Amino acid sequence: MRVLAATFAYNEGEKIRRTLARHPAGRPYDLLVHDDGSTDGALDNIDPGIIVLRNPVNQGIGSAMKRVFQYAIDHEYDVLVIQAGNDKDDPLEIPLLLAPLVNDTADFVQGSRYLGGGGFGNMPRYRVFATRIVHPAVFSLAARKRVTESTNGFRAFRTVLLRDPRIDWRQDWLDRYELEPYLMLKAIRLGYRHAEVAVTKVYPPHQLGYTKMRPFIDWWSILRPVVYLGLGWKK
Repeated sequence: MRVLAATFAYNEGEKIRRTLARHPAGRPYDLLVHDDGSTDGALDNIDPGIIVLRNPVNQGIGSAMKRVFQYAIDHEYDVLVIQAGNDKDDPLEIPLLLAPLVNDTADFVQGSRYLGGGGFGNMPRYRVFATRIVHPAVFSLAARKRVTESTNGFRAFRTVLLRDPRIDWRQDWLDRYELEPYLMLKAIRLGYRHAEVAVTKVYPPHQLGYTKMRPFIDWWSILRPVVYLGLGWKK
């Protein structure tokens, strides 16, 4: 099973270097970083064994993921792992995400900080409330399946999903935060085997840049695919 682990950076500074350094040297997967128009030079002179894709200007996380999706298809990877580039996900937990795929019990494996055995840190209460209660509740209603985590980008899935014409991940409106919930929701509603595994998610200190999500604008961005698909407004 050929596995590609991909992480993403847009002026993440030392956080992206720390993210890459935490991957074991003897990893059983290829590692890729997508630089979405960074100007901080943090990805200069990194390990030549790491695949690097670059956008000359920032285009949004959804757009960056689309390019990685196409790369995974073109290079015939069987599984794609997605990890944040700001050092909040632990690369040593990637085997937990891969286990259900290796055992052929799942096609889409979602990391959950809220599942028993999972954990989180450095999150304000309003964000815990939104990601633990509000979004999973709306998502579960649209998916017709209860999930404990619907906003965590730490996940692994078979690339066969990306080849399914019913999952139209190339749509223009999926260029920012919409793509991640869209893909998971489509996978569940189309009958792909979905599983959750417990992971940890600890956000970096605020002085290093806590998150790039903008209040309200990006909160809507991550919610609207659930609303649109749930109401049948988008496919």
